[in-house]
Amino acid sequence: MTGVAAPSATPVPQATVAWSLMRALLSMVVLVGLYFLAPLDGLRGVPLGFTLTVAGALLVGIGAWQLTAISTSPHPRLRGVEALAITVPLYILVFASAYYAMALQDASTFDVAGLTRVDTLYFTVTVFSSVGFGDISAASQVARVLVTVQMVLNLIVLGAGIRVFVGVARRTREGLAGSLTTSRQGSTS
Repeated sequence: MTGVAAPSATPVPQATVAWSLMRALLSMVVLVGLYFLAPLDGLRGVPLGFTLTVAGALLVGIGAWQLTAISTSPHPRLRGVEALAITVPLYILVFASAYYAMALQDASTFDVAGLTRVDTLYFTVTVFSSVGFGDISAASQVARVLVTVQMVLNLIVLGAGIRVFVGVARRTREGLAGSLTTSRQGSTS
């Protein structure tokens, strides 16, 4: 212990917290709504590799944008919550969309024929949460590879991905607190 008091950050107004949480919830609702309204039937015939490449680029781009938003926010912890409320559901919905497109192209991709968007979202969430009830499972080699990729990426998203968001929020908060301390010291001199 150095004997130096840790800088304290200015308390966040409750209205700011409430608005941030409302935006996070609204973001999740909008994303799920878009999943159910998007013309995913139009993906029939589009090569899966192309679809996944575009979706992956979209996820990386949005993730980078969210990290920038956290690092420039006056309330990085709240912005981090919002970022996770956008990025994690988007990640899940990308896989649900891919599974839906696969099921449309070939009914034998999964062991249950005629999967709906609800079915593929349910399947994606069970894989993401590692529950895996077994009522829907990948039957084709391509589907098994994609599910395996999702499982590996789940570990990365849950481990490293969330850690990155939290780390950026913490460093930004510490930087803001340090700036606040410096400005307080400058005003007392």
